[in-house]
This record gives sequence, structure tokens and C-alpha cells, in this order.
Amino acid sequence: MTRTTVSRSTPTISQVASAAGVSRSSVSRAFSRPELLGKETVERILAVARDIGYVPNHTARALSTGRYSNIALVVPDVANPFFPPIIEGAQAEADQSDFCVFLGNSGESPRHEDALLDRFMGQVEGVVLVSSRLSEARIRHHAARKPIVLVNRDVKGLARVLIDSSQGVEQAVVHLNELGHRRIAYVAGPAQSWSNRQRRATVVRVSKRLGLAVTVIPTPVPSYAAGVAAAKQIIKSSVTAAVAFDDLTAQGVMAGLAEQGLTVPSDMSVIGCDDVLGASTYPAMTSVSSRSAEAGKAAVSLLLDFLSGSSLGDARLALDTHLVMRQTTLAPAT
Repeated sequence: MTRTTVSRSTPTISQVASAAGVSRSSVSRAFSRPELLGKETVERILAVARDIGYVPNHTARALSTGRYSNIALVVPDVANPFFPPIIEGAQAEADQSDFCVFLGNSGESPRHEDALLDRFMGQVEGVVLVSSRLSEARIRHHAARKPIVLVNRDVKGLARVLIDSSQGVEQAVVHLNELGHRRIAYVAGPAQSWSNRQRRATVVRVSKRLGLAVTVIPTPVPSYAAGVAAAKQIIKSSVTAAVAFDDLTAQGVMAGLAEQGLTVPSDMSVIGCDDVLGASTYPAMTSVSSRSAEAGKAAVSLLLDFLSGSSLGDARLALDTHLVMRQTTLAPAT
């Protein structure tokens, strides 16, 4: 290819179009919608752009098209280790389509989540809403304003990606039963959480089927501190094993039991969920697997498909889970 000589001023889309022998709209599509052009055309345009130092002006494109190539991702607690893989997966998928991701952290507050969505609506083309603590009515209110894809919230009629932990949690209860545990605890997560409701219902249902006694121990938020505080209630309930809402809570439970002089697993078996800390705790924690990175990618893919003209409809993608065996479960002490 013949190199094009340009002025010292900032290269323009017109210069790229002229040098590549295409229209300005084709140059724009090469950066924003390459699937609409032939592979050779896209490669030629990008090569010219690199050659002359052209960088797309997203602000100018937004002013002319009304599209800013921004999406929002809202999570309840960015510090909880379950959510960073979702964020990374979402960002990776968005990068492939040259979209920018605005991250919002609601701090487990429905009111703050609602306010974040209000702020984002004028700046983004769509939203991925993860583990929403909002009422269904408020979610539908926001979905009427901009396209929304939900993660771990099952609202009929809206696109959603669900990490189905019921299979993994069932395996966890069956495993404890096979070890000989007859009294177990479920250390619950947030009352508004779809995942918590699913996990609690599974623990209760499977325990009833197997003839196990279940004690549900509530916590205000899923956190290490909440797990530590729950340890005393676990001991008082005379159970021999506990299934926690997530790994962070389970890690706190293990620390709280240690403070009370109990050893995991010889004195108490503990199982977490989401498997984000299991391999790094001591002893290594048995946990229900997570597919959070996949969920983040899938949610953004659904949203971008819609923004490209596809129909979201009642799309519902469920990702299965399983029990990951490690070292925090044992037969109950005699």
C-alpha cells in the first residue's frame, strides 16, 4: 500500500476515507460496526487509519448520531469478590465492540441503585443490572427508559442471565447428608437477593427430602464481618454444618468459629457459594462453583445484540453450577 502524506494537523475521517478509497460512512462503520463491511475493506481502512494516526472521535460521533457507545454496569458491592469477574467479563465483551463501560456501585442500597440508574440514563445506551436489590416495579420502570439486561434477577419479559446455583447447592446438602450431618444451618444473604432466595429454598427443599433439620441464620449484608457475627448463632443452634450464602460470608464464619475455639472441619463443616475464595482459604473451602465472568460477558453480548438491532424479548440464559470439593467438610464430631 502506498503511504499517504498528510498535514501535521489532527487526521480526519475524510482523510482516511480518501486514502482508503471508501466513503466516510464506511470508515465510521469500520470502527463501530465492522460486521457490516467486508473483512478486506475493514482491514484496509484500519491500516490506513494506523498509517496516518487517525483516532475515532467518539464525542463527534455521538453528537451526530445520538449514540455515545456507552453502557452502564451496576453492582451491589464492588468489594465483594464475586463481582470483579463479572465486571472484567463485561468489560472484555464491551471492548470488542468499542463500547465504554460506566461502573456503578450501589453499596447494597436499593435507594442508591435507583439514583445511579437515574444518573446513567442520559449518558448510556443500555444497562447491565447485576443482582439488583430494586423492586420488580422499579426495574420495569427503568427498563421502559433504556434497554436493560439483568444478571441474577429473574424478571419475566426482560432479558436476563442467571447463575443457577440450585444444582450446586443441592449437591452440597446431599454431600453433608452422606457425611452423616443431620442438623445444618443456612447463613443467608440479602433478603432482596434472587440468588439468596434460590439458595435458601434449595437448602430447605433438599433437607426436607433427606430428613435433615435446617436453621436459617439471617445476615444484614454478605460480608466477612457478617459471617464472623453469625458464628455464635451457628454454635447456639447446635448444628454440625453450615452452608453460607457466599464465600465471603463463609470465610467470616470460619474465622468466627476459630475465635470461639472451634476448628473447621473437625468441629464444624462449612460450605461457601460462588467459589471465589475457596482455593485461597485455610483450610481450602468447599464451595458451589460460579460462572460470574461468563455471566458478565453473556449479559453485555445480549445488550449489544439488541443495540445492533436484534430483539431481546424474554431472553433467559441459565448457567449451571456444581459443588467443588475441598477441605472444609468432614463427618460430624461424635
